[in-house]
Amino acid sequence: MIQLDRTCIGIRGLLVLALMSSAACLAEPPGALGEAASELTASDATARAQLALRWAPVHFQDVDQTGSHALGGAADFITTYDFDGNLNARDNWDHAGNAAFPLRAHAYYSVVETSSHWFLVYLFFHPRDWTDSFFDTEHENDAEGVMLAVRRNSSTFGQLQAAVTVAHTDFFSYVPAGGGWTSGGESVDGALQLMTLADGGHPVTAQQAKGHGLKARPDYDIVGDGVIYFPSLTTAEVPSGPDDRHVTYKLVDILTAGGMWDQRANASLFASFGNFAGDTTGGCGDGALSCSTNSANAPWGWDDHDDGPLRGALASDPAGLVRAYFKTPEAVSTTYTFNPFR
Repeated sequence: MIQLDRTCIGIRGLLVLALMSSAACLAEPPGALGEAASELTASDATARAQLALRWAPVHFQDVDQTGSHALGGAADFITTYDFDGNLNARDNWDHAGNAAFPLRAHAYYSVVETSSHWFLVYLFFHPRDWTDSFFDTEHENDAEGVMLAVRRNSSTFGQLQAAVTVAHTDFFSYVPAGGGWTSGGESVDGALQLMTLADGGHPVTAQQAKGHGLKARPDYDIVGDGVIYFPSLTTAEVPSGPDDRHVTYKLVDILTAGGMWDQRANASLFASFGNFAGDTTGGCGDGALSCSTNSANAPWGWDDHDDGPLRGALASDPAGLVRAYFKTPEAVSTTYTFNPFR
């Protein structure tokens, strides 16, 4: 009987120890037992979309309603290069403002990677770069944007390190407050503000009315009327008017099959490598100094007029560009594990 009691006690003890061990395992934080965290890779389209959504800008668009070319403010709404249902970029000026072709909000993105960082490009497209001044110029189509450098670490989406924006023929660089990247070959132009959404902090960018140069807010900002755009993978809204402060834009992958990169040799969409086609029809230039042709650029055509990196480097060699622009506390690999632009 005594032996039986000892046996029961032994069994009960083993059960208690097993339960305690199980509870301890359940209480361990993810990764504490040596499991590798799941890492996204830019070669996977779903992963690119997840990364793009996580870091997509909250975008402030200034709007001007002055003059007939403003279309009541709609000339400053972001949309797609095929908003009118075709891939002919030479009729976009003409079709902007036509009620048959609503300007649904979209932004284009791409993601390339090295072993150390992801580099995300966002492009905001307008059918018109316009003016209400006789002393200024206009052109059909406008495409400016931003490149974000994100450090790959143990987290799913990494850590945002810096941004380089495109304002006409100049690039401007920014780092988040408290960030470790500092001025290198180029001076850091300011702090990159973040706005907290449900999934965390998002960079805040802003574009001018009319010419649509892009910088980090508040270097540009809404002055009077304007639209604030918020990112999505599924929804593309049309602003209710020139002063709509919550519009959802849909992200579109530049690298998707049949997308912008695949269309790079389409002569109806591009006049040359990296240059959107554009002509002088539809009244472009009327009441202005002139209307220039083929003047908007895709990311592989973006170029700072007086900086060292080659034309298109924001897409084709962003790692090389950030190494030229910034001093970084961590190593920035320039060996790409995914970059179709090269």
